[in-house]
Amino acid sequence: MKLFGTDGVRGKAGEKLTAAVAMRLAMAAGIYFRKNAITNKILVGKDTRRSGYMIENAVVSGLTAVGFDVRQIGPMPTPAIAFLTEDMRCDGGIMISASHNSFEDNGIKFFDKRGNKLSEDMESEIEKIYFDEKLLVDSQSIGLDVGTSKRIDDVIGRYIVNIKNSFPKSLTLNKLRVVLDCANGAAYKVAPTVFNELGAETFVLNDKPNGSNINKDCGALHPEKLSEEVLKLRADIGFAFDGDADRLVVVDENGDIVDGDKLLASLALHLKEENRLANSGVAATVMSNQALEDFLTNHDIEFFRCDVGDKYVLEAMQREGLNFGGEQSGHIILSDYAKTGDGLAASLQVVSMILKQNKKASEVLNPFDLYPQILVNMSIKNKIPLDKIDGYKALEKDLKKLGLRPLIRYSGTENLLRILLEGKDAKLVSQKVKEIEKFFDKKLNG
Repeated sequence: MKLFGTDGVRGKAGEKLTAAVAMRLAMAAGIYFRKNAITNKILVGKDTRRSGYMIENAVVSGLTAVGFDVRQIGPMPTPAIAFLTEDMRCDGGIMISASHNSFEDNGIKFFDKRGNKLSEDMESEIEKIYFDEKLLVDSQSIGLDVGTSKRIDDVIGRYIVNIKNSFPKSLTLNKLRVVLDCANGAAYKVAPTVFNELGAETFVLNDKPNGSNINKDCGALHPEKLSEEVLKLRADIGFAFDGDADRLVVVDENGDIVDGDKLLASLALHLKEENRLANSGVAATVMSNQALEDFLTNHDIEFFRCDVGDKYVLEAMQREGLNFGGEQSGHIILSDYAKTGDGLAASLQVVSMILKQNKKASEVLNPFDLYPQILVNMSIKNKIPLDKIDGYKALEKDLKKLGLRPLIRYSGTENLLRILLEGKDAKLVSQKVKEIEKFFDKKLNG
């Protein structure tokens, strides 16, 4: 597809994602949603980027132009849009965010009336409409059929209540000291409110968005400052969210950043022990460390791998009848509580697990040792399909014979070959990565 990537439409605001593109895309989405519309309402939320004003107004123009009534709720986490779209009986939901990207970028994500992210087939239909000039012109409303727009400022309470209900009522955070890094993003109001109302002694970092400081040296991508504050304040745990709060990074009481695969393993085992892990299975991506799969297998938990992207994790979960999955990057999907990756819902499940086990975070969140893993981003001149490269299949076969797990793929946006190799022998992994680089340098840069 020309417009949609792995998570909606994303690009530099004003360059790739212009006001004109946003309006046209909203019109196309409105025409698509019209087919199954019941309430004639579309929910629109955003994160804290300056360009959100421009894109939000363009999206509202596009939706009202094709006859939809828009409900604007301002800065809210992506998972809140997923929840509120269904809760407010809307025909669809739109989140304006570029997630963990810097403030210059922005994006548009779509949800159906149930609060689920759209499938690739659905996105493809919207993209076809986007490029159908006649359909766009013919679908525009006139007179009293033109849609309306209304800004609603009090729905934050609905999401807060929903999130708090995911935390066991038998527990309290009264004795917990927590540090939150809100990334100057969409969680800057919600996260502190939830932890304060549940009784935690809460310290908050980066909760003053100004339109350009979202994700800047903070949040899930830069948890170093959070680590320092956890140690300085002698906190029990720290949580870092990204710009739209669908991602979570955890810091234990020692200031150590918890690996995403270890977080998945800890939660999976806890859910299984409480008989809350559906079909005793977990979905994660091809990027997850083999040690995670081995750990889960040793605990009779089936492991399902999928492509990179939380929507692919969710698809695998739905296909296999699972209620838990995620990415090592911090997208944690607990489908009993959220429609998509939800950093806040995940953080409450983490503290619930720690309280129930009556252990320190460092003890609970370090269930196994990761296998050595090396990731190289190699600059290339030519993108020849991997299966067309002479000798590639033999190379891959030889690596697997040695007990190594290779993951080799092209970047979708840059002239880069991403080479990931892991195994139990660090020296062998390092040696083979160099050999792989030489192989591809000859084949793609020669």
